[in-house]
Amino acid sequence: MADNEFDVQEKETRQYISVKVGEEKFGIDIGYVDNIVRMQKITRVPKAQVYFKGIINLRGEIVPVMSARIKMGLDDDVYTSQTRIIILKLEEKGEIGLIVDEVCEVVTLVVDEIDKPNIDTSSSSTGKELFINGIGKNGDELISLFEIGAIVGEKENN
Repeated sequence: MADNEFDVQEKETRQYISVKVGEEKFGIDIGYVDNIVRMQKITRVPKAQVYFKGIINLRGEIVPVMSARIKMGLDDDVYTSQTRIIILKLEEKGEIGLIVDEVCEVVTLVVDEIDKPNIDTSSSSTGKELFINGIGKNGDELISLFEIGAIVGEKENN
């Protein structure tokens, strides 16, 4: 039957911005992404959590900026010409900037092919797993998909 040909094309897909944080690639659901800006001067905010780098002025809007690296328990950010701030639009919190090492590409993943991670919540886990809600396959490459609510949440990952 020819119906099967159409089933393949009708699979639900989602688009993600592929970014590098450290040596790994992560995906951010494109629905959350409002803008991607180059690194700029960040004004520190006293007594903020260590992963909050401060605030930026983006076209007259004050946007808090946080480090994906520090939030995931990695080394502090090293800013290069590739470093970007991804401006995320969140319903309940407004806009927030997330510093990533590099923006790679937009990838389209088939929802059925996104695997849920096997999360080991024991004390041996690095904390990074808490921010992942799936693993997508882009060709031969695996991309960990950020759980945006967890990464921008207020909880410390100690």
